[in-house]
Amino acid sequence: MKECTQCGKCCTQYGDGGLSVTDSEIDMWELFRPDIAQYVKKGLIWASPDTGKLLNHCPFLRVVPADKTIENSKDIYTCDIYFDRPDDCRYYPVTVKQMINDECEMLEDNDLDDPVKAQRELDILMKDSRPAFDK
Repeated sequence: MKECTQCGKCCTQYGDGGLSVTDSEIDMWELFRPDIAQYVKKGLIWASPDTGKLLNHCPFLRVVPADKTIENSKDIYTCDIYFDRPDDCRYYPVTVKQMINDECEMLEDNDLDDPVKAQRELDILMKDSRPAFDK
């Protein structure tokens, strides 16, 4: 399994209001990050501060264009609130199955051959972000 390539597939797929957020995250943002809290409406993220309607993308996701001087270079995605991002973002990916469904670029062919081993590797990679997945 590879390290994250910052392909943005997870952020673009789930950053459209399909994420949950805890009351403690909202409280923290209201106290320390009002710039994030303004995008929370009735416990839902990411909502327009002006209209309250859910946005179709995370307002904190940025595209860094590919370096055209490097062959096969691709755009990468960065997060403006990386250190204060929601737990849903912090914990992704949880399972290899989820990664397969989302066409995650971290997966390699041998991960598909042995998904149990791949899950162990994923849990090691993510150990600083979330608890290990328990079936």
